[in-house]
Amino acid sequence: MLKQNSEKEIISTDRNEIQIESKKYSDYPVNGFYGKFGGAYAPEILQPALGELLKAFEELKSDENFLSELHYLNRHLGGRPTPLYKLNRLTKKFGNAPIILKREDLVHGGAHKFNNVIGQALVAKFLGKPRIIAETGAGQHGVATSIVGAALGLETEIFMGEVDIQRQMPNVQRMKLLGAKVTAVKSGSRTLKDAVNEAMRNWVATVEDTHYLIGSVVGPHPFPLMVRHFQSVIGKELKSEFFETYGRLPSHVVACVGGGSNAAGTFYPLIDDDVELIGVEAGGRGTDLGENSATLNFGSPAIIHGAKSYSIQDNDGQIIETHSISAGLDYPGVGPEHSFWKESGRVRYTSITDTEALQAFNLLCKYEGIIPALESSHALAYALKLSKELDSTEEIVVTLSGRGDKDLNSVLNLQEKE
Repeated sequence: MLKQNSEKEIISTDRNEIQIESKKYSDYPVNGFYGKFGGAYAPEILQPALGELLKAFEELKSDENFLSELHYLNRHLGGRPTPLYKLNRLTKKFGNAPIILKREDLVHGGAHKFNNVIGQALVAKFLGKPRIIAETGAGQHGVATSIVGAALGLETEIFMGEVDIQRQMPNVQRMKLLGAKVTAVKSGSRTLKDAVNEAMRNWVATVEDTHYLIGSVVGPHPFPLMVRHFQSVIGKELKSEFFETYGRLPSHVVACVGGGSNAAGTFYPLIDDDVELIGVEAGGRGTDLGENSATLNFGSPAIIHGAKSYSIQDNDGQIIETHSISAGLDYPGVGPEHSFWKESGRVRYTSITDTEALQAFNLLCKYEGIIPALESSHALAYALKLSKELDSTEEIVVTLSGRGDKDLNSVLNLQEKE
C-alpha cells in the first residue's frame, strides 16, 4: 500500500503548477483539486451558483439545526443505520475468507442514493431553491430524489436516457408515483452520460430557482466534495459496526464504481487507515473500446462534465459510448477523487464482466436470500474471487449499494437468451 510521504508534491492544473505541502488523503480537495484532478470547468453563468453552493455547504455541514434535521431524516425516513451481514452459506460454499455485506440495499428507496439526496435537498431548501433536478441511469438516484422532493415539498424533474427508461421501467413508474416529472433524453447513447448533459443544460437555463442534485462524486467542485461528504455515512457506520463486533478494522473493503459515490462514501472514512480498498468497475463484454465501462482501467484523463478526471475516449479525445449490464455503471467517466486515489496507488481498481456479475447476482439470491442490484453484483463477484485467495482470518466487507428489484426484468431477459 502506498504511504503518503513528507515531501512537497506538485499539483498540476491545465493553466499552471502550484506547490503545496503533502497532506493526508483525507485532507483533499485542495482549492477544489484532488492532486491534478477536479476543478470547476463550468460555464461562466454557473460559477456564482457553484460559489454560493460551496459557501452554503461549508456553513451547513457544522450547523446544529441542519445536522439535527439531517440526522432525523436519515434515521426516521431513510432507515439508517444499516447493518453488517455475514454471508455464511455463500462463503462456505464458494470462498474462504469471510464476506460481510454493508446493507445499503435496506435504505429507503432501495439504495445508498438517499444518503446524498437528503443532504443536498436540505442544502437546496436552505438556499431557497424551490425546484430540484437530477439525472439518473439505473433509476435509484431518480427514485431517491423523488422521495425527498415529495418529503420536502420541492418541485422535481428527473432526466433519464431512453435506453435506461426501457430497462429500468419499475423505477420510472416509482418516480412518477412520487410526483416527479420524468424527461426522456433522446440524444447520443440515450444513457447516463446524456442524461447528465441534459440536466446540466437545464440547470444553466434555470439556475436562479433550481438546484441540480448530482447523483455521484462527479461534476464541478464542490459537487464531488459534497456528495462524498453525505455518502461518508456508509464508511463511518462500517468502521464503527465492524470494530464493535471484531475489535479492529477489516482487512479488505470492496465497492462497485460507476461515477463512484457509494465507493467514495465507503472508502473516505478508511482512507488514512491500514485497510486495502478495492473499487470494482464494469468490465462489460471485454477490453475493446466501447465494450465496457471500466474508466479507471481503460480510460485516460480528460475534462468531463465540469471536472478533470479519467474518462473513456477515442484516439481523437472524443468521449465514446460505453457498455455495462448495469445501467448505474454505464458511464464513461468517474469521480476525480477516484482518479487521484488510482494514480497515488491508495485504492486498487479492477473490473468484473457482465457474465461474472450475473453469476454473483444469482448466487446471492440462491444462497443468502438477498436480491442485489446488478451494480453491487460486480463488487460481490470480485469479493468471491478474493475470498478464495485469502485465509479465513481476513475479512472482506462489500458495500451492497442497492437492491435488485429494478433489475429483475433485465436479468430474466438475459437468462432467457442464454
